[in-house]
Amino acid sequence: MSESRFAQLPETEQENLLFHLRLLKQSYEAFRDKEPFKGQELDQDAITFLAAFEQLIKDMVHIEPNHVFAGQKLVTQQIAKYPELTECWARDLLWYFGGDCLHYMPDEEIEKFQLLDDARYEAIDEGKPFDREKTRNRIFGLH
Repeated sequence: MSESRFAQLPETEQENLLFHLRLLKQSYEAFRDKEPFKGQELDQDAITFLAAFEQLIKDMVHIEPNHVFAGQKLVTQQIAKYPELTECWARDLLWYFGGDCLHYMPDEEIEKFQLLDDARYEAIDEGKPFDREKTRNRIFGLH
């Protein structure tokens, strides 16, 4: 993490960034477990995709201003080229990256993520801690 940029973020934004960075790394590992990204012998398209994915992780770690746009681009390229692997993306990342990624989310899911964001901003405004997991589970009807 770029210490100076990260330290300048409010604590709630630090938590938000770290949450999505963990999901991004988990999604990367999910792709690495699937063909054509599995194993040692990769074709050039797979090598290029994984390199872009690794760069996105680095950009997010360093809080590069372009990381959200790069995420949108990577998601949309992946879905166009490997639609059967879309399940490897954590849905929260589609919302986080936004833009064209939202085209791959049903309206009902978008509404739930909007409610989650609203709850997060409400907690921030009220100076209260935000329990993402508990709030997300409630909104999405999990557990």
